[in-house]
Amino acid sequence: MSVSSDSVADWIVLISAPGIGPRTATRLLERYGAPRAVVDAARQDLAAAGIAPEAIAALKQPDTAALERILAWADQPDAFILTRADTRYPPLLAEIPDAPLLLYVRGDPALLAEPQIAIVGSRNPTPSGLEITRDFARRLAADGLLITSGLALGVDGAAHAGALETGRTIAVLGTGPDLVYPAMHRDLARRVAERGALVSEFPPGQGPSARNFPRRNRIISGLSVGVLVTEAALKSGSLITARFALEQGRDVFAVPGSIRNPLSRGSHALIRDGAKLVEDPGEILLELAPMLRNLLSACPGDAPAEDRAVAGRGGDGALDADYRALLDAMGFDPVAPDELIASTGRSAREVSSMLLVLELEGHVSSAPGGRFCRLGS
Repeated sequence: MSVSSDSVADWIVLISAPGIGPRTATRLLERYGAPRAVVDAARQDLAAAGIAPEAIAALKQPDTAALERILAWADQPDAFILTRADTRYPPLLAEIPDAPLLLYVRGDPALLAEPQIAIVGSRNPTPSGLEITRDFARRLAADGLLITSGLALGVDGAAHAGALETGRTIAVLGTGPDLVYPAMHRDLARRVAERGALVSEFPPGQGPSARNFPRRNRIISGLSVGVLVTEAALKSGSLITARFALEQGRDVFAVPGSIRNPLSRGSHALIRDGAKLVEDPGEILLELAPMLRNLLSACPGDAPAEDRAVAGRGGDGALDADYRALLDAMGFDPVAPDELIASTGRSAREVSSMLLVLELEGHVSSAPGGRFCRLGS
């Protein structure tokens, strides 16, 4: 049985009532304490709480056939319904003010709590935009980040495909979890479910609708520690996702492009508004290193922090020669990654990845101005 609790039906009834979205449902839960208490509340009490008559009617007489279809979907081996009370509910998403009360998941729900970077952009990117997207996704996934996107044509599809070459990916849907939109991404969706997860707040059977996709976008950013826009027009859903990210306190990154390319204008607008210009995936890892360290150290059920970042250790548990050489190049004064790139001859990606491992293991710490300090000997 893949349902998260015996009362999941009450959660479904609550969120399915017309006019009761995440904010209203949260307010009702704060007032009554649990979904069952909301459903059992007197009609006059619900009316006094500002609930419309049609919503009250749906709470008192739910669509049992629809409820049974949803619960039947959850009986599949790889299908899960996570309520806000489920310990598997992603903690970063729970922080946003309009977090979904329910998530429908195909694949591995444990991945939702792991560090993710969202990659979004145009549905009609240039060949260069597709290449850049796939390269960033492939390299960031290889360094341990999950790549999150929306399964749309163009940049989204390239981000998922690139991530699957070296790691894992999460696709947030604007439909129910049993449908794929666009249909041409059916095979990609299958691969994502096998190697990652498909996620939706919409119930099984819900088809694509224009109003669904902005709601999907807030989940993409809410799951992630940051959002990368690789190529986007000035008016696009990608900029909506970036705006959600800023409102949620997430980092926003943008890849610059030619001033003659209209699909660079969205990225350039974000950079003018404070997004971080990036030309290499390593720059993202360096920027996110302190947050990633905190997230990894807080992951429940994981091995201790000192046992997780083993990439820099030799067979006897000591740092290998490459990591020791990087530490030696740092000296004992704060040093910028660019200085280490110049002094060691390593790429930005190599230095950023190695610094992240060294920080997770407690050999270095981040300092103001994007610099790093060596700790101990």
